[in-house]
Amino acid sequence: MKAWRVHRNGEPSEAMRLDETDRPAPGAGQVLLKVRAANVNFPDALLCRGEYQIRPPLPFTPGVEVCGETEDGRRVIGNPALPYGGFAEYTLADEAALLPAPDSLDDAEAAALHIGYQTGWFGLHRRARLREGETLLVHAAAGGVGSAAVQLGKAAGARVIGVAGGPDKARTARELGCDLVVDRHTDDVVAAVKEATGGRGADVVYDPVGGDAYAQSAKCVAFEGRIVVVGFAGGAIPAPALNHALVKNYSIVGLHWGLYNRMDPAAVRDCHERLTRLAAEGVVRPLISARVPLKDAADAVQRVADGRTTGRLAVIP
Repeated sequence: MKAWRVHRNGEPSEAMRLDETDRPAPGAGQVLLKVRAANVNFPDALLCRGEYQIRPPLPFTPGVEVCGETEDGRRVIGNPALPYGGFAEYTLADEAALLPAPDSLDDAEAAALHIGYQTGWFGLHRRARLREGETLLVHAAAGGVGSAAVQLGKAAGARVIGVAGGPDKARTARELGCDLVVDRHTDDVVAAVKEATGGRGADVVYDPVGGDAYAQSAKCVAFEGRIVVVGFAGGAIPAPALNHALVKNYSIVGLHWGLYNRMDPAAVRDCHERLTRLAAEGVVRPLISARVPLKDAADAVQRVADGRTTGRLAVIP
C-alpha cells in the first residue's frame, strides 16, 4: 500500500515521504481500516516536527483523524493508532474508540466532525459552561478548530465574535455565522470587542492560537468570563498573569480533548451522538475547503502548518 512516512523530523514538506509499504497488522483490540478520508490537523505538523506531546517511533505515518471502512463494511470515524496514521491507504484504530460516521455527511465532513467539533463541544459546554445569550469570542474563526467553535456557539444561542486574519478568512468567518468579524491584520481586536459589547467584554473566549491572541483575550474578557485554552497554533505558549485573573475575576481553563478518550470515553460517545443530531438537523456542517489526493498530502500538511488554509483540508486516498 502507499503511505506517507516521516523518517526524520522536520517541516512536513521536507519530512514526509510517500512510500510503498505493507499493510499494518492489527494488534489486540485493533481493527484495520481502509481510509476513505483523512483530514489534516495542526497536530500533524507538530508530529512531523517532533513537537507534539506524543512522539511515535520513526518512521511513522501522520494523520490523526479519519473516516474509514472496517473489513466487515462499517463506515466509521476515529483516531488512527500511531505510528500507523491516516495519510495512507490503510490504517489501524482501536475498536473500542470507533464511532459511526454520520449518514448526513460525506467522508471528509464525517472525519472533520471528530477532533475539532469534539474539542469545541467539550471546551464550550464542559469547560466554559457557555450559556444562551452570552458573547463568545473565537480566535482563528475561519480555521478548522475555530470554525467548529463558531457553529457550536451559534447552536448554543451565543452571540459570536470571530477573529480572522485577512479579508478572505474574514469572509469565511462571516459565512460560518459570526455576528461580528474582526480582522486582526487591520483592526484593534480588544477595542472592537469592547465596543461591540458595550465595554463588558466577551463572556467566553475560545483560543486555539496562544501568543498575542491570548494577551488580547485577557484584555477583553468580561467579569466572571472564561478563557478556554485549546492550543498554540501561533507558536508561542503564553505565561498568564495570575494577578490579572485575580483582579478581573475571570477563569483560565484548559482543554485537552484527547484526555477524555482515556478518562471518560462515555462522554465522548455522548458528545458524538449530540453532534450527529446537530449535523442531521443541518445546524452544524464541517467546512471542507479542499479535498486533495493522497499524493498531495505533504503539501496539504505544510499549508496547515503555515496557516494558509480555512476550515479543513481532506486527503482522499
